[in-house]
Amino acid sequence: MGNMFVKKPKITEVDRAILSLKTQRRKLGQYQQQLEKVIEAEKQAARDLIREKRKDRALLALKKKRTQQDLLKQVDQWVINVEQQLMDDTAEAKAYQDELSAILGEKLSEEDEEEILAEFDNLESQLNVEDMPEVPTTELVPEEDEILDLPDVPTKQPLAPNATAEISSTKRKVLEEPLEA
Repeated sequence: MGNMFVKKPKITEVDRAILSLKTQRRKLGQYQQQLEKVIEAEKQAARDLIREKRKDRALLALKKKRTQQDLLKQVDQWVINVEQQLMDDTAEAKAYQDELSAILGEKLSEEDEEEILAEFDNLESQLNVEDMPEVPTTELVPEEDEILDLPDVPTKQPLAPNATAEISSTKRKVLEEPLEA
């Protein structure tokens, strides 16, 4: 019941942008690792080809390595740009959050507090009225098919307490007399 008033945080455009930038940064990091493996493989291939005295193939492997290194430098620059954007967006989001905190943290005057409490009481009473069940407006009349089977009203006067004791003593006497065989 205490969680009734807890609201889920709203996902803003800034939050989406930050998530997108973080995803890009992660994917670029994975791409960097992949390029480093390819560069190392080309370097090892060039060594092996030089040992085998295959100069033309070794030069081709070194050219591939150089192309991969240039691509790695470009990816490094992209990562730097993404991180810069991420810091800018994070700073913007932090400034917005600080602004909200400052607004919510300000002390309200006594008059403002009273107005807020009055508004709260008003809303609470409206909700209580809305939550109440509806009262029927028509009079309930039993249908013709619906006949109630109720006991009859007694027609004799109730006996006084002494009369009841007399009747019970008479019954006791009758029960105590021996039966004729």
